[in-house]
Amino acid sequence: MSDDNIASGRQEAERPVSADEATVPNETIRCGSLPPLKWRDLPEPISWKKMVGPSIMLAGLALGSGEFVLWPYITYKAGFIFFWACILGVITQYFLNMEIERWTLATGESAIAGFCRINRNWAWVFLLLNILPWAWPGWATGAGQMLSWTLFGAEEVIDPETGILSFKSRYVPQFGIAGLWLVGIALTAGPVVYNTVERIQMVLVGMIVVIVVGLGFVLIRGDAVSAMVSGIGSFGQMPDLDATGLTFISLLGALAFAGAGGSTNLGQSNFIKDKGYGMGQFIGRITSPLTGQQEAIASTGFLFPDSPENSRRWLGWWRSANIEHLLSFFVTCVICLCLMSLMTYSVFYDADGVLKPGMDRYGAGLDFVWGEATMIGERAAGGGLLKLGFLVMGIAVLLTTELGVLDATARISTDIVKINYLRDNDNWSLSKLYYLFLWGEILLGTLILLVGFNKPLVLLVTSAAMNGFVMFVYSILLLVLNGRILPARLRMNWFRMLAIGWAVLFFGFFSYKAVELEVWPALFG
Repeated sequence: MSDDNIASGRQEAERPVSADEATVPNETIRCGSLPPLKWRDLPEPISWKKMVGPSIMLAGLALGSGEFVLWPYITYKAGFIFFWACILGVITQYFLNMEIERWTLATGESAIAGFCRINRNWAWVFLLLNILPWAWPGWATGAGQMLSWTLFGAEEVIDPETGILSFKSRYVPQFGIAGLWLVGIALTAGPVVYNTVERIQMVLVGMIVVIVVGLGFVLIRGDAVSAMVSGIGSFGQMPDLDATGLTFISLLGALAFAGAGGSTNLGQSNFIKDKGYGMGQFIGRITSPLTGQQEAIASTGFLFPDSPENSRRWLGWWRSANIEHLLSFFVTCVICLCLMSLMTYSVFYDADGVLKPGMDRYGAGLDFVWGEATMIGERAAGGGLLKLGFLVMGIAVLLTTELGVLDATARISTDIVKINYLRDNDNWSLSKLYYLFLWGEILLGTLILLVGFNKPLVLLVTSAAMNGFVMFVYSILLLVLNGRILPARLRMNWFRMLAIGWAVLFFGFFSYKAVELEVWPALFG
């Protein structure tokens, strides 16, 4: 969509809806506790090439914990026996994300606003589910630790009982706090928040893809590819938890982060709304209180009448959105997941699929990542340069996650509070609320790091496991929202219903097993 078209749409969005414009009757789309939707024709669709942006932002979120840390770590501990679940997780997230997009393309509202039309209590539930899993800044400490190792190296520590290596690093809390504040300043300085995030994520994701492809070309062996193909084909097989030291919580976390993960997937509806896709063109955007021009925000969404022209436009938007998300999100995530896991396997395993002698000495999480960087650096030809490239890629990967998490969670919380609790309060604009939540997150993360709670893997796994449960919850709600609440002409078809039903079973099973095997015994013995 050209800037001129977006500007035109935004100007129309600022036009107050007159009192005599018809509202959408409750029998068409239930109001719930929110105001009814208004009728308005759907804008003309654009090609998928002009829609690239929101899914790249979501991919930036996805590249962090799961692609760079959790799935390579599972590969290190268990080979590719569980990799079928990784690919299945990304496929599942593709369909989840498109159903999140469906509601926003059709109404201009966020998916969570749709959930609140089902029942207003989902407002405070999702506010908690959006804040609590991301309150622990593991993504910030991860980026800080990678930067510390890159600048100062690592001090090797050997556990005298197990022989497991860990690596000390300097100034991790300080680097983590600096990262939080730099992201906050960047988001505050840009006139339109969405445009700022999109531009930064485009650069970072592009750099990551270039580096990972280059490293993969040098490091990946043919037998590793064969092992991955075999692992993908071993549907239903699970790693031996006792032998590998893996836990159901770590597996649930990895599945949640095979893609973006948790509540941040719901941010996709906020991204496409701010980008002006579908009925989102009539809503308005979050702007900086310092450098941006305040935009009027519609208090309710819209629905387009059933007409041949609107039906044609809807099919155009839906087709373009699916293609864009498939190429920008799904393909990017699969390529990076595969290449990063293949590099890990090629570094630590021999051609017979056996862990190389002495390679079982590396610890978990980022300690394992430094071990991988060390092994890459010991290559005879160009090892030092390859190691530096790997570390720079790691910093960029975790920065995309840091930027994406802070932005997406602030957006989601803002949307919930404004629509449900401060809808008629002119003193609290969407922009003011956004920056309140953004800097609240930053200050909370700063406090947590200052008091010394800075273990990246613990934080990442805890967050990921909680987000796995969140995905189970909103998968059920998407079935109701897009299978019953939307008018029949806009609802998901039977195949999409099956895909979302599968998501319910997929995340429900792993959430149940995590609670049964680890959470419940830990709480009640």
